[in-house]
Amino acid sequence: MNEKKIAIMGLGYVGLPLAVKLSSNFEVKGFDISNKRITDLKKGVDETLEVTSSQLKNALKKKLQITNNLNDISDCNIFIATVPTPIDKNNNPDFKPLLDVCKKISKFLKKGDIVVFESTVYPGATEEICAKELEKNKNLLKSGVDFFLGYSPERVNPGDKKRTIDKINKVISGQNKKVELVLYEIYSKLTTGEIFLAKNIKVAEASKVIENAQRDINIAFINEVAKICSNLNISIYDVLDASNTKWNFLPFLPGLVGGHCIGVDPYYLSHKAKMLKVNPEVILSGRRTNDNMPKFIFKQIQKRLKNKAKILFLGITFKEDVPDLRNSKAIELLNYFKNSKFNISINDPFIANNSHIKYNDLMVKSFDAIILTVPHTFYKTKFSHIKQLLKKDGILFDIKGIFRNKTIEKYWSL
Repeated sequence: MNEKKIAIMGLGYVGLPLAVKLSSNFEVKGFDISNKRITDLKKGVDETLEVTSSQLKNALKKKLQITNNLNDISDCNIFIATVPTPIDKNNNPDFKPLLDVCKKISKFLKKGDIVVFESTVYPGATEEICAKELEKNKNLLKSGVDFFLGYSPERVNPGDKKRTIDKINKVISGQNKKVELVLYEIYSKLTTGEIFLAKNIKVAEASKVIENAQRDINIAFINEVAKICSNLNISIYDVLDASNTKWNFLPFLPGLVGGHCIGVDPYYLSHKAKMLKVNPEVILSGRRTNDNMPKFIFKQIQKRLKNKAKILFLGITFKEDVPDLRNSKAIELLNYFKNSKFNISINDPFIANNSHIKYNDLMVKSFDAIILTVPHTFYKTKFSHIKQLLKKDGILFDIKGIFRNKTIEKYWSL
């Protein structure tokens, strides 16, 4: 494999930065099934905000081609799948996007080709599920004999401009030493961080899924402590300020845990655990705690408000400074209020089409309550304006305690 032609399958918040960066050193073809996504990208517009317009346009002038025509990737010999791995309504793994991309890749598989997966799965899925789908091709190729598998878990943190894809440490794994060498060459050109070679593909898959499960459990513990503090009439943030003075205290914060990683990946791990007859008590306990936080917060706010109160929601995306609404717990919280007797207005600078009201047009002293659900950087600099939007006896519900040290008459946070 002297000449590496790489196809990135899926141009979302993981695939696009990967394609742009790798195109500095390799011929890269980025494929996505969305016509709108391809049209926007060709104009230099990335709605995920992970890649700047100049970065994208420069890449397109060099070695990056983006397309929604499958035939354009037929001459590639390395395929990297970066599609989402969601869960269904019963919290079971939904492999449909992954199986669909395997079907597409299988049409063009040739002897010696390498297929790499970055999507988060449970240990064993790459070789037990993806390989079987890839083998359903016209050339009747066999995984590990004719074509080869690799796994390199994605570690993109949406909205994070410090730990970008070209700076983070990367885990790689392959079916044999030759695959590992190829992946080392590719990913060492991607990042200035370290390249860690996992013992095998299952180890790499497990390393990824426990990273997010661990974070989920730690946040769940702090959320549970927040509930205790609420009943004690003390602030969890005051408690954390004190606890953080110890050298080995882990600095996790309470809040809404949504999105397509932390709120999803633990279910992949717990699903595999059940298949292995292991009861994932801790993992699922953490998930239950975090899944129940919108209802808990709603009840805390509801008992402090009168019916028909006029409420302004600030932020509805799944986390700060990203435009992604998928699995947003802020929306889940919002829906509790919509189903109750309250008058709701919404503002989010990242979701113009979903905002019922523009921030600059908000009327002074018109709201009985403001709920700062997602503290985008935009809001952090607007405390005095936010305060002016409240009626004289209005209350600010600041879920993450961003303004807890500011002066305001009526205030609540976790």
